[in-house]
Amino acid sequence: MTPLDPRLLRYARSARGYLALTVGLGVLTAGLVVAQALLLAHALGRAAHDGATLASLAPTIGWLAAVVVGRASLVAVQERFAHRAATRAVGELRAGVVGHAVALGPRWLATGRGPEVVTLATRGLDALEPYFVRYLPQLVLSATVTPATILVVLGLDWVSAAIVVGTLPLIPVFMVLIGRMTEGSSERGLRAMSRLGSQVLDLLAGLPTLRAFGRESGPAARVRALGDAHRRATMGTLRIAFLSGMVLELLTTLSVALVAVSIGLRLVGGDLSLETGLAVLVLAPEVYWPLRQVGAQFHASTDGVAAAQAAFAVLEAPVPATGTVPCPDLRDATLRLSGVTVRSSGGRTPDGLDLTLSPGHVTALVGPSGAGKTTTVEVLLGLLRPDEGAASLSVPGAEPVAVADLDPATYWPQVAWLPQRPVLEPGPLRTLVGGASDDERAAAAVRTGLDAVVAGLPDGWDTELGAGGAGLSVGQRQRVALTRALLSPAPLVVLDEPTAHLDAAGERVVLATVDAMRAAGRTVLLVAHRPSLVATADTVVTVAPPACGPEPVAAVPARGAR
Repeated sequence: MTPLDPRLLRYARSARGYLALTVGLGVLTAGLVVAQALLLAHALGRAAHDGATLASLAPTIGWLAAVVVGRASLVAVQERFAHRAATRAVGELRAGVVGHAVALGPRWLATGRGPEVVTLATRGLDALEPYFVRYLPQLVLSATVTPATILVVLGLDWVSAAIVVGTLPLIPVFMVLIGRMTEGSSERGLRAMSRLGSQVLDLLAGLPTLRAFGRESGPAARVRALGDAHRRATMGTLRIAFLSGMVLELLTTLSVALVAVSIGLRLVGGDLSLETGLAVLVLAPEVYWPLRQVGAQFHASTDGVAAAQAAFAVLEAPVPATGTVPCPDLRDATLRLSGVTVRSSGGRTPDGLDLTLSPGHVTALVGPSGAGKTTTVEVLLGLLRPDEGAASLSVPGAEPVAVADLDPATYWPQVAWLPQRPVLEPGPLRTLVGGASDDERAAAAVRTGLDAVVAGLPDGWDTELGAGGAGLSVGQRQRVALTRALLSPAPLVVLDEPTAHLDAAGERVVLATVDAMRAAGRTVLLVAHRPSLVATADTVVTVAPPACGPEPVAAVPARGAR
């Protein structure tokens, strides 16, 4: 990312006002820096050369104090608004990354970008705050204070100005050399953090299974190795930062020393007045200081800059075209997959998959892990276009419409989706479950067994749950999600292993809920493994990996089908 990437202003609108404020404060700071140097030189020159008394210097000292207070006030204002702008800009980038990743769809996330998005949406973009708070203000000061002070020095003493102009380019040259070294180290640190986050997420997701087989301590070595890699990358960046700080500080000190030696020799020879020499000597450090701070603060912002580049890569990924055809009422609609085949890096289906979903009908999708059940559901939901065959929706009296051509804004609200691990938003249980009335909610809770859960909660339906349903067990969350699906008016219901975390009593509740959905005329698709859940379906579709055979997969009636 360049020192001020235009994409940052495009994707984080709050950064625009902050940049304008920073430029204005930089111009004011340049004026105050020059005024402070001239006032200080005037006061010291009169006191040392002319023997002026404190009373005669009182007006000059008063103005000097006002300038110092003004500079301190500008710094305070800059700090205050910098933190606000950083928080808002990071929030806007985070929301943009998450929203764009959702728009890109599950296939894009399945290509390996998912962990990167998770890292950016959590800790990664927080590293951008030093860029706003420290680096960007110093960058603006280097573009305002440095030229202004050079012009003033040129007007006072051309010899000192020549020394400054000759030595000043050394600082950005060394900054570029050091910055290239640091950039690679920061990118390695971000990659290590992404791998670490992905490994930890996978470990947490599979922890119940690992514990069941007594292998929960196995991945510890891998997580520890990734943590060490991230630590080494971070320490490498800090090492370069400290060394570069020493180099830049040495350059600045030697450059100011050259100016001071030149002024001292000419003062001794009488070729320069004391007041002019003092003014140039006070201004000389101010010429180098902004650039010196840019170099010093650059290292504090490299992690954020690397994260911003990754965020821009996500935000600039082209979004696949979505459907625009309004979705009809699914209560009278039939969904069909005819000879569907999907071949992609993130998943695939068997060759020539046939499937029909109709109102008042329960269809079970069974098969081993990796056979293509999730990919099949994505095709049915319009998230994925088949490479071969057709996924269509038809209603009586109308031509069939490709599912991928349906407008998601009118299609997805008619779908109730229950994953294996339901995600519940934080809030009161009453709000999470929904329902038109208390009686309707209570009746649904009795049917799904949630009434027993509610009876054990301290505030009943008004109990506040944390993010992800914190406060409930996995089985209790499953019952909350089942109740919400039962109360939902959505005609199409997709249940992915709804009995995965339930005991025998909970399984009977799910079976009763599926029967209630069938009786209500809703279209139900079950992704199932348990024989009892498969047996309740009207039709069972078995999917197998493509290597098991080239013949199309056909739907067969379930044993005891209604």
